[in-house]
Amino acid sequence: MKKILFTALSLCFTGMPAMAENITIQSKNISLILDIEKGQQPKYVYFGQKINLGELQSPQGGRMEAYPAYGLNTPSETALAIRHADGNMSTELQITGYDTQQKGNTTITTIHMKDPIYALQVDLKYCAYTDVDMMEVWSEITHQEKGTITLTQFASGMLPIRRGNVWISHLYGSWANEAQVVEEPIQPGELVIRNKDGVRNSHTDHAEVMLSLDGKAQENTGDIIGAALCYSGNYKLKMVTDDTEYHYLFAGINEDNSEYQLKKGEKFITPTLAFTFSDKGLSGASRNFHKWGRDYMLSHGNQERMILLNSWEGVYFDINQKGMDQMMGDIADMGGELFVMDDGWFGGKYPRLTDNCALGDWGVDKKKLPEGIEGLLRDAKKHGIKFGIWLEPEMTNTASELYEKHPDWVVKAPKRNAVKGRGGTQLVLDMGNPKVQQFVFNTIDNLLTKYPDIAYIKWDANMSILNHGSQYLGMNEQSHLYINYHQGFNSVMERIRAKYPDVIIQACASGGGRANWGVLPYFDEFWVSDNTDALQRIYMQWGTSYFFPAIAMASHISAVPNHTVFRTTALKYRIDVAMSGRLGMEIQPKNMTDEEKSLCKKAIAEYKTIRPVVQFGNIYRLQSPFDHKGVASLMYVSDAKDKAVFYWWKTETFQNQHLPRIKMAGLDANKMYTVHELNRIDNKELDCEGKSYSGAYLMNHGLDMPLTHHVDWDKKDSWSSRVLYLTAQ
Repeated sequence: MKKILFTALSLCFTGMPAMAENITIQSKNISLILDIEKGQQPKYVYFGQKINLGELQSPQGGRMEAYPAYGLNTPSETALAIRHADGNMSTELQITGYDTQQKGNTTITTIHMKDPIYALQVDLKYCAYTDVDMMEVWSEITHQEKGTITLTQFASGMLPIRRGNVWISHLYGSWANEAQVVEEPIQPGELVIRNKDGVRNSHTDHAEVMLSLDGKAQENTGDIIGAALCYSGNYKLKMVTDDTEYHYLFAGINEDNSEYQLKKGEKFITPTLAFTFSDKGLSGASRNFHKWGRDYMLSHGNQERMILLNSWEGVYFDINQKGMDQMMGDIADMGGELFVMDDGWFGGKYPRLTDNCALGDWGVDKKKLPEGIEGLLRDAKKHGIKFGIWLEPEMTNTASELYEKHPDWVVKAPKRNAVKGRGGTQLVLDMGNPKVQQFVFNTIDNLLTKYPDIAYIKWDANMSILNHGSQYLGMNEQSHLYINYHQGFNSVMERIRAKYPDVIIQACASGGGRANWGVLPYFDEFWVSDNTDALQRIYMQWGTSYFFPAIAMASHISAVPNHTVFRTTALKYRIDVAMSGRLGMEIQPKNMTDEEKSLCKKAIAEYKTIRPVVQFGNIYRLQSPFDHKGVASLMYVSDAKDKAVFYWWKTETFQNQHLPRIKMAGLDANKMYTVHELNRIDNKELDCEGKSYSGAYLMNHGLDMPLTHHVDWDKKDSWSSRVLYLTAQ
């Protein structure tokens, strides 16, 4: 996990005068300017591209308080609301000073505020990165009142956005249909995006938004503010538009049924709200998020990801020693580097034959695997690949030895029967309970201590919190359930990462339920969706790429008919889609023909060539599938602009179809690029194969792609896709 510790205090202005002053919080190419006056609230003055401060005009017609508190202007939306120990529900925050701390490529600016009547202190913190265009804001709340105060609202931050033709792009969906893009103008009233799952938070909505300041967002032009709440639990994003000249974006933990009682001397830290600005459209904002994510957030963000085969769609629960050996041999023969054994390998009294038992009983089922993990690791070594394993550590089943021993460990409403989930037996362990935290840590610790050659863990979470109640918390603290769950989860993950920094861990949560920057500092990647259908994956991966880089998006070649939507797509099409993320396979190789294996082997070899560009390059989305033009296209370009990978997928097929030519982006206009098609199945080469074109030509004109593949008659189908590798001369 990547963390930055701030130890050296470089500047201190706690004794600042009462007069107002502007302070500038500076990232690589963007500035945030705040008006700081002792005894007042900090106020936003400017956020955007670097400017000449002499040209600065003060905002007009809006409420610019950076962290408004409830009680003394009650009609207005607020970031913080408190019920004080004596019952007073009003809070006033006044600046007492500010300071800055510098460490490496970051600067933390802390604005100290306190209530003039009550012993309440709030530190509003801004982090700016000098090498990437990203900023972060969060708050830290403490008090010395005589008794406990209750936090009833606790946003991480607020951003004012000048009214005009402002549009918002955000992600919605459901299981197997994650990360769908919706774009809409911001209208008067309130737009609320929230989550109440309790465990996962990115199935139905995402805690990230893009705000286009000059009309409906474009991919590579226009002013964009991007914001992402980095939190693994329930969240709420609220865009408030009233009778002033501004929209107001509030983001933070969802306070619904989560009042937090803060004891004297205790500190409450809100999650980070990360935000950026780009004048190069949605893709520009995405590139900012991707670079920041790889360099500062994502575990092993600058380490190439292995190409793997996961067993789930190939065999489901039908795990056995011989079958795993066969799958390992097949992926090794195709050039893969890792095999991951999914669900179904464990259980004693309750063998894991289906999804209704044994979670928590993390012992090998010796009937399925008589040689145990040792035998699997031996076979992986024999085939020259790494080995990984599936776990669901936060869950149990009523049919399990764990539940029989510790029924008090599950999330359950007091005095009521537990509400069960998957398989009619699944329950969520209470991660706020220290005993549960220790059990979850021990589960991973015991496995990796005994089998240090395990290289990869697929960490799943297949259930929501369906009933509100902690058997660990007191009755007057039941509203802490959701927050304590994720504090406990983070605590366990920090311990795991401290002891096992090198293991690769995937965040899988019924598919894409944990695609969030609050989780990813502990994880290397996430499973985009349980739906591996190539066509639908184009849409889901497109939306996901708004905020998350390709290196974090597990994208697998699967069998047909697809196990979710039962669509049959061409193997080349499935390959070309999977190669736009972290390539893997989700298939039973022994059911593939020799020709199919050969095509996959070729694709894996070619992916290894382009892997650095895809996983570390800069994304340029070119034609959105959500525009319904019949085609989708994007590309990745290396930092040096000497290599690029261009993807083109036809999304629908009609007779006499006419598709737009796609102009490329992100290239060096003055360089000449040679074109090479990857994964070619056509009997003849593209007319551009091996030819060189200037970056200017490719960006101003583009290349026409044939709408069909020139293959033998018996191999024709309705699918068409192209992947081009461009190398500068």
